Amino acid sequence: MASLAVAAPNFTTSFLGKRLFRENTKLQNSCSSLRNPRCAATSYGGNTPKFPRVSVWDPYKRLGVNQDASEEEIWGSRNFLLQQYAGHERSEESIEAAFEKILMTSFKQRKKTKINLKSRLKNKVEESPPWVKNLLGFVEIPATEVIFRRLFLFAFMGGWSIMNSAEGGPAFQVAVSLAACIYFLNDKTKSLARASVYGLGALVAGWVCGSILIPNIPSMFLNPTWTLELLTSLVVYVFLFLACTFLK
Repeated sequence: MASLAVAAPNFTTSFLGKRLFRENTKLQNSCSSLRNPRCAATSYGGNTPKFPRVSVWDPYKRLGVNQDASEEEIWGSRNFLLQQYAGHERSEESIEAAFEKILMTSFKQRKKTKINLKSRLKNKVEESPPWVKNLLGFVEIPATEVIFRRLFLFAFMGGWSIMNSAEGGPAFQVAVSLAACIYFLNDKTKSLARASVYGLGALVAGWVCGSILIPNIPSMFLNPTWTLELLTSLVVYVFLFLACTFLK
């Protein structure tokens, strides 16, 4: 065989080339059947790229972003690095660990900011004058869903009054709004008398404020077809909404 190779080098080169081609084809077929990303690197000699900052302790430096980077920049760096070092298990784990650590740090900072805000508000209330404390004792903040539901109700009443202004006054809509306000207050305070006092007080306060406020608004900002009674009723709806939503 050696003498044949020396005598006919072209034959040896052709034979070895065909043999290497068959072996490479078998390796590629086995990789495609296993669908393993590491096989791609193995077919080219096993040179899978490794993440150079695996041992970097700071997660921001490991991902290559600043500490004031936006959430989009952090996500973009993480996705880019995972694509670049795909197939190297330790590199992927290091990138994911840094990303998760940044997320947890951001979550803790946001939670701490909310707690600090609540404590600041509480301290300001405690440092306020006695009359302010007594006034805030009648106020509570309900759930967001409750706020939006009642806001929608009184906004609907306002829109109904505007659409019905050509046919008549808003007396019926104001009466319905007052009844709804007393109902919500009674459900909260469990006292119909107290709820009635709060509701009627909001009605009177809104009507007085509207009667004083509306004439001082320049006419260019108001629809000429809207009467003083209609505009005052819109202010009343605001007072009724505030009373039945935020009063204890």
